Amino acid sequence: MSFSRPSKPHHTIQRTDPESGYAGGMLMRLLMPVALAVVILAPCRPALGQGTEQLAVQVREAETAFAATMASRDHDAFGGFVADEAVFFGRSGPLRGRAAVLEGWRPLFEGPAAPFSWRPEVVEVLASGTLALSSGSVWDPAGKQIGTFNSIWRLDTDGRWRVIFDKGCNP
Repeated sequence: MSFSRPSKPHHTIQRTDPESGYAGGMLMRLLMPVALAVVILAPCRPALGQGTEQLAVQVREAETAFAATMASRDHDAFGGFVADEAVFFGRSGPLRGRAAVLEGWRPLFEGPAAPFSWRPEVVEVLASGTLALSSGSVWDPAGKQIGTFNSIWRLDTDGRWRVIFDKGCNP
């Protein structure tokens, strides 16, 4: 009895992607989910490797500059600190979205003197580096405390901190 080896093996290992002809197609299919996960999860890491202390300084500076827009009566600059989907709570209920917030706050920018001022006293940033809380006192033009504020800030994809929630309270 003699055995002969078949000229073609019954099972072959395909080394190219049949659709593209690209060698390593299987490797690309395996790496694609990993690459996608990196892109999706990248915003969850602290911004550019910065610690929460450094990020808190950024938020404090952003809040201070935000308050300065009221003092300088610069409604347009004020809008630059408000996120597109922001919610600001007021006496008449919540203002939803940047356009509504800007329209609702427009009367506060009319006239030569600001009706109130504020300054951050507490700033905390999540370990993820993407959200922060700022809180502090609100004063009338004579310097009397008339309330407190609480703002939630989000680090947007352009690297700027913007307010997503804002709520003032009586003292």
